[in-house]
Amino acid sequence: MTADDEIDGDAEHGAPVWAVFGDLMSGLLGAFVLILVCAIGLQLDLAERLRAEVQQRQAEAQRREALEHALAVPLAAGRVTLAGGRIGISGNVLFAFNSAELQPEGRQLLKSLAGPLAAYLSARDEVLMVSGFTDDRQVRDGGRARFADNWELSAQRALTVTRALIEDGVPSSAVFAAAFGAEQPVASNADAAGRALNRRVEIAPTPRRAADTAR
Repeated sequence: MTADDEIDGDAEHGAPVWAVFGDLMSGLLGAFVLILVCAIGLQLDLAERLRAEVQQRQAEAQRREALEHALAVPLAAGRVTLAGGRIGISGNVLFAFNSAELQPEGRQLLKSLAGPLAAYLSARDEVLMVSGFTDDRQVRDGGRARFADNWELSAQRALTVTRALIEDGVPSSAVFAAAFGAEQPVASNADAAGRALNRRVEIAPTPRRAADTAR
């Protein structure tokens, strides 16, 4: 065997090794590119989610500021509360005990709210959800119960407020009523002070599409 034959033999044995190495490097490069693409995709998705969340928070902040501005007078007078975008009105201001008929003070308060609320809604694709709440005591009226239970009482109170707002200028298409009975207390029902807080009506601006879905 000559020296040339030995060189040719080594070349023949070496060729498959380089081919395998090349395939391995190609596979590693492909895997690296795939990982890089996935990482970039995740970063873009995260950035988009963060951007959407920031925009949502900014929109919520602007909505709260607009609502506070619209209700500046009744808020300053302490006639209503505003927490989490929900306008709260004490049931004692609006109604007598176990009644769904508006008291004069409550009627005037709703009249003062209707204009600012209508103006607020005119610039937004939102509706008002008027929610009625009661304490946990059973409805009694000296044997002449006008309402079957707290659900019916809270529903009638919410309807009464809704109709009053419509009469005072809030578009009927931009307001609806909801009843919660005693199911969502904001204070303990163990004492009179807590029960008074739980007897309330809340008015909450709600995105129109979400409201339509809920109904």
